[in-house]
Amino acid sequence: MNRILAGLACAGMLLSSVAARAQSPEPLSIVVFGPPSLGAFLPPVIKAQKLDEKNGLAIKFEERTPDAYTAQFNSGEFQLGGSASLLTVGLADIRGVKVTYLFNLFDFWGAVVTSRADVKTLKDLEGKDLAAAKGTTNYVMFDWFARQLGADPAKFSVINTATPGLIGYALADRAAAVQLWEPAYTTLLSKKSDMRTIDLAISDSWKKFTGSRNIPYLGVAAHIDWVEKHQRLIPKLYAAYKEAADWVSAHPDDAAKLIAAKGTPDDQKAIADLIRANDRLGMNVQWASDVAKEIASVYAAGKSIAFLPSEPSAATIYQAPGK
Repeated sequence: MNRILAGLACAGMLLSSVAARAQSPEPLSIVVFGPPSLGAFLPPVIKAQKLDEKNGLAIKFEERTPDAYTAQFNSGEFQLGGSASLLTVGLADIRGVKVTYLFNLFDFWGAVVTSRADVKTLKDLEGKDLAAAKGTTNYVMFDWFARQLGADPAKFSVINTATPGLIGYALADRAAAVQLWEPAYTTLLSKKSDMRTIDLAISDSWKKFTGSRNIPYLGVAAHIDWVEKHQRLIPKLYAAYKEAADWVSAHPDDAAKLIAAKGTPDDQKAIADLIRANDRLGMNVQWASDVAKEIASVYAAGKSIAFLPSEPSAATIYQAPGK
C-alpha cells in the first residue's frame, strides 16, 4: 500500500513539474536601439506592466547603437530585432539575409532643426554640416524627402553620430542643422524651444508619390528560420506590443515616466503631450500583412534613391496567422 501511495506521489510530482515547465514564460532576446529612440519607446512599458509575462514570454531587451544593431541582427547573433526599419529589412533580404518584418510599431516622421539664420530650407544645407545618425533608415527616408524638395543630400557634409548624440549637437549648436526624429525631437524642444524646424513636406510628398499618407517605418523583425521554429510565439509577441501601445495611449502621463525615466518633469510632460497628439510619434501597431501595399511603397522609395538595388522578396512581409 505504501509503495502504491509513494508511486502516486511521485507521479503527481512529475505531472506538476511538467505543468510548471509548460507554464513557464518562453525566454526571448530582442535587440533594440538605446534611448532616445522609437525602438526603446515600448520596451520599458512592456517590462513595467509585465505584458510579456502576461502573454507567456520573458523578454530581455538588449540595447545597441544603430550600426551595432544592424550588424548583430543581420549576423544572426540576435534572431529578433525591435528597432527594425523596413528599408534595413529589405536591404538585408537583398544581400541574402533571410529576415521578415513581423509587424509595424511606428509610421515614419523625421525633422531637421537649426539655430542658424542662414539655413531656411534644405537646399541651404548644401555645402554645410548636418549632424545625423546616417546609419539609420530614418536618415535614408529623409534623403528621399530631401530630394523631393530639390535638395541634393550628396552635397551635405554629414557628421555621423549615434542617436543619443543628436540632441547634444543641437543644444551646443555644433552643426548647421541636425536631422532627428521622435522622441529625441520632443526632448530637444523641451530643452531649447527656440530651435527652428525646416519643413520637409512629408505628407504632401508621400501623397504625391503613393496616393497614401501611411508610411510604415519601424517595427519588429525576425530571422525566417526563427519564425519557422517559433510560429506560436509570434502572436504572443504581437499581443505584448499591442497591449503596451494601447496602455501608452490610455495613460500618457504614466507612460512618459517610464519612457523618459531619467528625464526631467518637463521632459516627461513633453513625451506625454507627444503621445496624446500622436501626429509625430506615429504609433501604429499593425501586422505587416495588413499594410503590405504601403510597405511596397516604402521599398519603391528606397529603390528610387538607389538604397535598395532591387526589389526585396515577398517573404520580408510576414503573413500573420489568419490573414
